[in-house]
Amino acid sequence: MGADRKVFDDQMQDDVVLENLGYQQELKRSFGLLGMIGFSFSIVTSWTALGGVLIVGVESGGPPVMIWSWIGISVLTLAVAYSMAEMCSAYPVAGGQYSWVAILSPPYLARGLSWVTGWFMITGVLAMGATNNFVASNFILGQANLSYPEYTIERWHTVLLAYLISLTTALVNIRGPHLLDRISRGVLILNIASFVIVVAVILACNDHKQSGSFVFKDFQNFTGWGSAFTAILGVLQSAFGMCCYDAPSHMTEEMKNASKEAPKAIIMSVYIGAFTGLIFLIAVCFCIGDIDTVASTTTGVPLIQIFYDSTRSKVGACFLASLISVIALVCANALLAEGSRSLYAFARDNGLPFSHVFSKVEPKKQVPINAILLATVCQMALNSIYFGTATGFQTVISIATEGFYLSYAMPLFVRILARLTGHHKVLQGPYKLGEYGLYLNLIGFIFLLFAAITFNFPTARPVTKDNMNYTSAAIGVIGVLSLVTWIFTGRKNFAGPEMHLVGEPVEQEADIPVVEVGMKEKSAT
Repeated sequence: MGADRKVFDDQMQDDVVLENLGYQQELKRSFGLLGMIGFSFSIVTSWTALGGVLIVGVESGGPPVMIWSWIGISVLTLAVAYSMAEMCSAYPVAGGQYSWVAILSPPYLARGLSWVTGWFMITGVLAMGATNNFVASNFILGQANLSYPEYTIERWHTVLLAYLISLTTALVNIRGPHLLDRISRGVLILNIASFVIVVAVILACNDHKQSGSFVFKDFQNFTGWGSAFTAILGVLQSAFGMCCYDAPSHMTEEMKNASKEAPKAIIMSVYIGAFTGLIFLIAVCFCIGDIDTVASTTTGVPLIQIFYDSTRSKVGACFLASLISVIALVCANALLAEGSRSLYAFARDNGLPFSHVFSKVEPKKQVPINAILLATVCQMALNSIYFGTATGFQTVISIATEGFYLSYAMPLFVRILARLTGHHKVLQGPYKLGEYGLYLNLIGFIFLLFAAITFNFPTARPVTKDNMNYTSAAIGVIGVLSLVTWIFTGRKNFAGPEMHLVGEPVEQEADIPVVEVGMKEKSAT
């Protein structure tokens, strides 16, 4: 009875936080900590994400840049994750980044910066959903090509299969929302088990491993750029592999004891992703064969070619690839859930056209069905670009990461700005960084700004219309679109959290109970 009462009290506390922000609890709280770690890691899944962009790293500095940059990116990502976890603990609301920006910005900038952050956040999560469906389709079709070499993969095959994945995940999200926690707990075990199996099999079966010098020392450059610039480009692979760890923040209104458990899920997904990603990279780099053969494989998936070269078996290669395919399918389900909750939250604050439609929650199942359908349509529309141009869809992949990183950077930026302008608020959630908060905010923001700029560079020289990086143009279009919609609708209708209920700025943090990174309570000195 005591445990049940504590859970009830914690849930009531989270409901009160929502009410203080001007919202009502409409979604069903079904996620526990383990389920949310599984949910978040199924989206982050660093080791499979790194495999999907393997050739970028191989050509841009090679294995040494891939491995050492991964370690650096992981450490810097923790600065961002800890910063976001602190904000999530204080304000466990489905809007995540854009809601935090609205609450923590200087008042005269709050609504405008929140609006822009919301647009980048939604762009990132919807584009990442389309990207994941594209990757899952490639892995499935790649196995078909490996098994039947006479089969030629066409672009329209990939798009139609991506459509099927989108529609299937929409059905699961609408008909079985109560299963998400169970699925997430199960996939956490599957994810870790698959990681162990893949690494163990390729290392045990591969009899032509690369040397330690090739993996940790020898610099590779196939880009046409100078060594320094090439190394910077090589960081892109690591940045893509460590993304989407904000997922628990958008599911807080469906979590039990969200203010305590959601921050843990954010942090744990990064730690697990960093460890599995590093081991996977080292294993794959030892097992990679001829780079040209891997890059030009007819399967369309270099990792499948590495599996085949290592096992010398089509069955073995397909088995390993099928493990990743299943993980990608579960990731599609989680990304649609995250994307739909982000749309629901933004619509609830009148941030979308027809917001009254997309903010509705189906009362029986307690899920935002209209937002799920909108996210599904958006994912399918983005996948449709691949019908006409492969280059155009590469831009979708780029803006997925860019959108996330820019939305991560904005809350950190406003935390720093608020200190400079005298509008700093002490975050009152149970998870606090204390005196380390400002330093982690600064480190995280500088890293995100560097990464966001780097994502816009072309990856090969000479630059042509086919290899040009159009990310900057796409981000510019999104920026203009958000500005235009702000002028005509946003500045009149966009609400955001009810700021007068949040609290006044606090200049001093002395004598405020804080919880350090290790989650132990103590008093600030």
